[in-house]
Amino acid sequence: MSRPAKATVDLAALRHNFQLAQSLSPKANTIGVVKANAYGHGAVAVAKTLEPLTPLLAVACIEEAIELRQAGIGKPILLLEGPFSDDEIVIAAEQKFWLMASGIEQVDRIANSRPKSAVTVWLKADSGMHRLGLQGEQLKNAFERLSALDHVHSDIVLATHFAAADELDSDFTEQQIDTFANLAEGLNAPLSMANSAGILGWPQSHGHYNRPGIMLYGSSPFAHSQINGDKLQAVMSLTSEVIAVRHIEAGETVGYGRSWMAQRPSIIATVAIGYGDGYPRQVPNGTPVLINGQKASLAGRVSMDMITVDVTHLESVSVGDPVELWGKNLPLNTIADAANTIGYELVTRMPLRTPRIYVNS
Repeated sequence: MSRPAKATVDLAALRHNFQLAQSLSPKANTIGVVKANAYGHGAVAVAKTLEPLTPLLAVACIEEAIELRQAGIGKPILLLEGPFSDDEIVIAAEQKFWLMASGIEQVDRIANSRPKSAVTVWLKADSGMHRLGLQGEQLKNAFERLSALDHVHSDIVLATHFAAADELDSDFTEQQIDTFANLAEGLNAPLSMANSAGILGWPQSHGHYNRPGIMLYGSSPFAHSQINGDKLQAVMSLTSEVIAVRHIEAGETVGYGRSWMAQRPSIIATVAIGYGDGYPRQVPNGTPVLINGQKASLAGRVSMDMITVDVTHLESVSVGDPVELWGKNLPLNTIADAANTIGYELVTRMPLRTPRIYVNS
């Protein structure tokens, strides 16, 4: 027998979300973004699922790309943070890794390299994020410089990244789109702007390449209901089981620090899940938990390996009953809101201790 805490990854839902992204921008190349271990879902399994659907995968760094190559992934892989050293350019040319150049230092490194075969390069423009990217004349100069080199393919892509596309009532994304258009004017290059929020909510940002991330994994980037975001299907379900049930009297407390006190005679279910399994320690009393598909409330602090849940109002709860912490019936963003964070963080920080169980492969 094994500990019941697990993360079930529904690959049919992953395919659905990818196809939704493609349907919203059918003329674009939709990239499979699988950085950070595919947002905690397992990079190899996710990449193998997406490879037949996408012309290009994307990761943050060369280590992530090498893992996919060693697993048999053959499609080109874009390194979103570009090369960190000269030898990475040589490896990129050998392995069909595409390189993002986000600053003049990376442009210099690529220009001065001598790989045995040509590399594909993307140039990132800073349209307002002010984190990475070439500004003003830097972009045009870099484009012209790299275009003239034999060891750089001629189809250089221009990209940018949005700072506030998840805020549909903000005009800043429109400003970024306009700024990027001005930066790219006259360069006659393929463009890439749209992240998940751009794909779902800003059709004017759709370009030659779109870069869905969190939406692939079934979580909307928006804080509120949105017509396209509401069509996403949850990919990861974090689940476990009840391992103990006890009755306590009014006035008794539960868990570390005695932070929860029974206001009436109560029934407490202990569940085999904790912050060591990726469930956030900072969620407060009252955070929803589903037991037997019925909503109950967290009672007491999250421990490393266990949580305690007030199930007094439920008809019957027994050892072995199924528990959903987030997934198909309890949105990831609901738990993220309770933890004062975002769904991205919860799934990408999912530890290796929690087994990923893949279904619908």
